[in-house]
Amino acid sequence: MFSIIIPTFNNLEYLQLCLSSLEKNSKFNHEIIIHVNEGTDGTYDYVNNNKLIHTYTKENVGLCTGTNLASKKATTNYILYTHDDMYFCPDWDIELSREIKKLDTKAFYISGTMIERKSGHIQFDCGNDLKNFDEVKLLNNFSHKKYFNHQGSSWAPHLIHKDYWVRVGGLSEEFNPGIGSDPDLNMKLWNSGVRIFKGLGNFRVYHFGSSVLRKKNFKRNKGAKTFIIKWGITPNFFIKHYLKGGYFSSQGIICNEYDGPLKKPRKTINYFFDLLICKIKLIYLKIFKS
Repeated sequence: MFSIIIPTFNNLEYLQLCLSSLEKNSKFNHEIIIHVNEGTDGTYDYVNNNKLIHTYTKENVGLCTGTNLASKKATTNYILYTHDDMYFCPDWDIELSREIKKLDTKAFYISGTMIERKSGHIQFDCGNDLKNFDEVKLLNNFSHKKYFNHQGSSWAPHLIHKDYWVRVGGLSEEFNPGIGSDPDLNMKLWNSGVRIFKGLGNFRVYHFGSSVLRKKNFKRNKGAKTFIIKWGITPNFFIKHYLKGGYFSSQGIICNEYDGPLKKPRKTINYFFDLLICKIKLIYLKIFKS
């Protein structure tokens, strides 16, 4: 039904859990495509020995390039991009399939609701890593945590129609290894006419909190800088004024309830003030950080 794209970088145990959750908790058959960056921790041997559909690069080419390479093998009409450290809760694909049928359009961006120990949409502690992950606790409680459909979602896991994925060119590889690629994809979809950016409250994953980013040897890119130079505004400005999306706080991700397709942003005083701040930041970057 869906082509599930999973880029991975020497994160075998989390990848195995992600795949296990998809096998146990999916109602439909899906096409799973993995991109292996390096794979020196056993990932390369694992995907080959299990005859999993995959692409491979000997070096770490980044999340964006890896995702794009894997997506070229997709044979279904829908691209679902996810991180390798996400556990898919039961009935996730039922919720997505119902939503697609209701929308009756290809122009959408649909994402899930993250359950995390401290900083997700839903805060519920089932473990911070694989050593203390309590799968039974999660499965017994995830559906009892109420959450609404939310507006302006801009994070994985997300689903878009393959036609739109191809139209916008997938993920922009100047954002490798990956920080900032999600709002950039949203901006490209916005410019292609997409106005449905919806997070489904009952499409749920447990997220371990960017396990790869926590690695000591992982080099972060300056995604916010790349975004503002490319688009002339900051990611936060785009999410706030265009997507009407959520933001991170000490209480987790704070979101607005979904109320239909988005419209062009209102040109209020707050809009112009925030836009002025964006332009000042852009001038500073061009003069002092070029």
